[in-house]
Amino acid sequence: MLPAGRTVYGMQLPIQSQSSIYVQPWEFSAGPDELARVTLACESAGFFYVGVCDHTFIPERLAGAMNTTWYDTVATLGWLAGVSTSIRLLSHVYVIALRHPLRSAKEFATLDVLSGGRVICGVGAGHVAEEFAQMGPDFDHRGAATDEAMAGLANALVNEYPVLEGPRWKASGLGLSPRPIQSPRPPIWAGGSSPAALRRTARFADGWLPQSLGPEVELLADLHRMREEYREGAPLDIGGLSECLYVGDPPTGLELPKGTISGSSDKIAEYLRSFAEAGVGQVQVRFPSRSVEELCDQIATFGAEVTPLVDA
Repeated sequence: MLPAGRTVYGMQLPIQSQSSIYVQPWEFSAGPDELARVTLACESAGFFYVGVCDHTFIPERLAGAMNTTWYDTVATLGWLAGVSTSIRLLSHVYVIALRHPLRSAKEFATLDVLSGGRVICGVGAGHVAEEFAQMGPDFDHRGAATDEAMAGLANALVNEYPVLEGPRWKASGLGLSPRPIQSPRPPIWAGGSSPAALRRTARFADGWLPQSLGPEVELLADLHRMREEYREGAPLDIGGLSECLYVGDPPTGLELPKGTISGSSDKIAEYLRSFAEAGVGQVQVRFPSRSVEELCDQIATFGAEVTPLVDA
């Protein structure tokens, strides 16, 4: 799936999720116009994907940290499919155990058709107990349900009449269309850095979306070992999550998050080369900003000045 011989980049979009961990003040008054503008900036800069998060609701106990603004994942990606032309569309990550696998397959297959074959199904186990209490399996059983849902999604994306054999979901003889454009199906990338998430990735996924920052060298070794145990020889797209980046000297008034890598294009490229050296094929990046204009400028500068240096 990932192009060979070079590192590619993606970004979780602003605006569509507004957790206090990463939201910038300008996002609170932004909406679809700004979301489209950032997406097109990423596309013009040569980014591989843009990502949209997933939570159905946020319980009051978590609202202070997570906020309650989380756009629907598939609806947002569907709208972006019409706005953009070439960039991949990633769910990052879709809490798959909360939905029937046939429902998930219907959504992603339709999105693949509408986007011309640009969908990446990023999935994960989730962490908000109240969502499971309202919508899904018992929270303590979400790991097994996630495994089953991933296998069911893959099955239904390949087969028009998938057979689901449980234990949670059982189905046969039920036709599912439209069929996705990508063959044999859209890729499925699994999120998470826990031992259970690594095992799930090794068994069921086409790619890995880690949760923690940096090239996860030790975890990568464990993941590759597990992959050989479960699916010897099967390729696996490896992702990485970078520190925040700011290309150039940060202006007065911009507060950079702790750990931000800022400065010259050479300095940032040197940092990003560590991902490629560890075997990471795609890196998710984030840029602090005071406005949508500044964010789009950072994206454009990154694409024009930094990415060529990494591969060189």
